[in-house]
Amino acid sequence: MTRPVRILLIDDHTVARYGLRLMLAGAAELQVSGEADSAAAALHLLRSESFDVALLDINLPDKNGLELLKQLRELHGGLAVLIVSMYGEDIYALRALKLGAAGYLTKTCSADSLVEAVRKAAGGGKYVTPSLLQKLAGMLGGGPGGVLHDALTDRELEIFRMIASGESLVGIAAALHLSPSTVTTYRARILDKMDLKSNAELTRYGLDHGLLG
Repeated sequence: MTRPVRILLIDDHTVARYGLRLMLAGAAELQVSGEADSAAAALHLLRSESFDVALLDINLPDKNGLELLKQLRELHGGLAVLIVSMYGEDIYALRALKLGAAGYLTKTCSADSLVEAVRKAAGGGKYVTPSLLQKLAGMLGGGPGGVLHDALTDRELEIFRMIASGESLVGIAAALHLSPSTVTTYRARILDKMDLKSNAELTRYGLDHGLLG
């Protein structure tokens, strides 16, 4: 008998992990074999246990999910990583796929979609929704370029979202373990790349594109 697909849940919200377990419970061949509420806990667990698929949230208390995704791809190349996030595809999906994610789902996805994504990832495939596939096809076909925030690096996008949410530069520096002058440099670079002039414009852009929350 084929062994079950071993799944690792990485999310700092107990309720979210419980919901994912329930959504996967209907597929007999899928088994939630481990849970972690932080990047450190996930890496510690992976040192002693093996998993086939990880369901990874973007927001973790000790590390951005995309940073952990990079680390997992480097240290555990055989582990398929699916991003399951509260953020829409326009914010992080393309970035996640470029970093080696096996797919991107929002937390509003159906149980059927989640099960299908895990099965594809476990089999070495990629799970891409029709809307994301259309966007990828447009980019490959030379269609219209992406939105302005696509030009930002992962760190720049993180700082952009914090500024647009009203956090101070000093607060951002403390949260990200950077100097205030470094954050100021990031802010100037973000404004330049996006052709915006002020924090108010960053906030308006973030609201218009659903990047805040």
